[in-house]
Amino acid sequence: MSNSHLFMKTGFPRAALNNGIGRYVCQLQRVTIKFCKSNGSSRGVRDFLEHDLVNFAKENPGIVVYVKPRRHRTPALSAEYLNGEKQLLFCRNYTREEVNKWLGLLRSQVRDTSAIRLRKMWHTDNPSIQGPWTPWTFRDPAQNLVEFPDPKLFKMETEQQTATEKLLEIFKAQQEAERKRANETG
Repeated sequence: MSNSHLFMKTGFPRAALNNGIGRYVCQLQRVTIKFCKSNGSSRGVRDFLEHDLVNFAKENPGIVVYVKPRRHRTPALSAEYLNGEKQLLFCRNYTREEVNKWLGLLRSQVRDTSAIRLRKMWHTDNPSIQGPWTPWTFRDPAQNLVEFPDPKLFKMETEQQTATEKLLEIFKAQQEAERKRANETG
């Protein structure tokens, strides 16, 4: 087992500056698409550039797109975010659809979340001063001194009448009413 995860940056899951509470601001600032004009591993990236790049640029006017041809190199997507972080994604032998999906993911992210080790799966800016809730939070403290087995604790607590009890009560009331009528008439 490796302990290499201990050297990763730690943090909490969070939204950048409460993004989405007011107006949404796309955190992706610029994308650089690097590819080779002749290499076969860049075919999907070249197809994306020919067919989908113009539509991507029209749909995302806040993202600057750079196209950088490089000879005999692996195709890559380089993303730069508003907080200054950079992410490099190698696209060797990707199809046109895969490149489009990865660009969509880079656009929707705040930063490179794969390079961060989460301390907890949740985080709040305003923690509770009352402490966490447990099943014993609102229990009667007298239960701490009870010796087990105690029949009072094992009895089911029902504040409302069950349907069966209600039907039995209506049935008994009907029988009483029939007896009274029978005694009055007879």
